[in-house]
Amino acid sequence: MAGEHKVRAADPPVSGLRLGRIAGVQVEIDWSLLIIFTLVTFSLGTQVLPTWHPEWSVPLRWLVALVAAFLFFASVLAHEMSHAIVGRRMGISVKRITLFMFGGMAHMENEPTTPRAELWMAIVGPISSAVIGFVALFSAWIMMGPGIARLFQEAPLEGFAMLSPAETILVWLGPINLMLAVFNMIPGFPLDGGRVFRAIAWSATKNLKTATRWATTAGRIVAMLFMAAGVAMAFGLYIPFLGTGLGSGLWLILIGWFLYKAAHASYMQLLMRERLAHLRVADVMRRRFEVVHPSVSVEEFVRDQVMQSDQDVFPVVMDNRLLGLAGLREARRLPPERWSQATVQEIMVPAEEIPTVDPGTDVTEALERLERQNMPQVPVVERGELRGILRGADVLKWVMLQSEEPAH
Repeated sequence: MAGEHKVRAADPPVSGLRLGRIAGVQVEIDWSLLIIFTLVTFSLGTQVLPTWHPEWSVPLRWLVALVAAFLFFASVLAHEMSHAIVGRRMGISVKRITLFMFGGMAHMENEPTTPRAELWMAIVGPISSAVIGFVALFSAWIMMGPGIARLFQEAPLEGFAMLSPAETILVWLGPINLMLAVFNMIPGFPLDGGRVFRAIAWSATKNLKTATRWATTAGRIVAMLFMAAGVAMAFGLYIPFLGTGLGSGLWLILIGWFLYKAAHASYMQLLMRERLAHLRVADVMRRRFEVVHPSVSVEEFVRDQVMQSDQDVFPVVMDNRLLGLAGLREARRLPPERWSQATVQEIMVPAEEIPTVDPGTDVTEALERLERQNMPQVPVVERGELRGILRGADVLKWVMLQSEEPAH
């Protein structure tokens, strides 16, 4: 971004690039996506297109490869946007989508409340990918005409050689999206197919916890099969539809490991929600913490509090009213030579720019707010007066104390 952007304490840090908003949904790109974009472009430019079009010039191959890779990730974005749009119609708030190396993720601010909502939000993604795939192939068939279509059946390589750049992109993009639809329908949570499976199990058992346990178990089994297949491929065994080779095998192992971790995390999140049910912020908030007066100099603040305490952020309080927050990051905005003249009030983030929670707020709702803002803690304020600090670490400590499993 051009120009200066000041990141305040209430701003959620972004690990990649913000593209903007589509239909009210913030679209972000994680930097890991650049790895896959590069791999897809490189594969097309050095392997696929030279095989299909040996007569094309090198610049043309790379241009087509870049356009095809861009359209593929645009189709991944369409897949995730379909989740967000249908989710909203089902009462599920989705305000952010992140595209990363394994595809995309629609960040839900609340879980589906019925099996029907879960089913429709999950299945619409693969349907969108399948529709994109069929439309791409049908468009290519219309553009190439019946003559080239028949040539494809008789001599595929000669058929590919007859395609224009636009037809080539569509012929590649169609099957890729169909494969994406099929992959996402694998019944392994948290893939879309796993969520469809959970919705069906939820409807049958009338118990979300049981359905989630079944779905995550299926997800772990699928993940282990992926990793086992990847090991076999790495050692030279040919797996139908997947191929063989060290590179493909390692990639499949990585996907399997990612799915296994995601399935486990999803189930643990459900257990945490259950343990936090009916718990209020006042039950777990931190009541003993350090505050700072707005008139204290930044030099004194850094010397006596920032350097002597394990707190990351200090509430700026006067007459028990929250005026703002200040910490190491705010102090660093000033050159050290100005610390003796400046006060904490001059560097603090004002209270009106800080998200707060009420002592009676449900803990699960407060944690969702922390996650949305990507903040480790939030002030607890009642009628303008500071009552405590809610920290994600303290909530986790409380959950561990309530756990039935003994510590090792």
